[in-house]
Amino acid sequence: MEKKSIMSRSFWLIIVAGMTTGMGNGSVFGAAVMCLVGRGPFANWGGEGAQAYNPTTFNGFIDFAMIVFGILFCIILAIGLSKHDALENA
Repeated sequence: MEKKSIMSRSFWLIIVAGMTTGMGNGSVFGAAVMCLVGRGPFANWGGEGAQAYNPTTFNGFIDFAMIVFGILFCIILAIGLSKHDALENA
């Protein structure tokens, strides 16, 4: 029986760990930007319905940053595990 690759064995690990870590870092980034910029440039705080994910609103910017950071961390984790798999199976 052929051994599965690390990527195929850790699909859900990549999704869960990548999104959790990335969204946590995205919230810290969003909070730091909000402390630096303030609420002044945002006309609407965007806390209801679809406005919560609109990057032009106060709350939507933080949510948008969290989603982007989560996706990017999933990609980084997938690249790292694929490189590890290539080294291990070389």
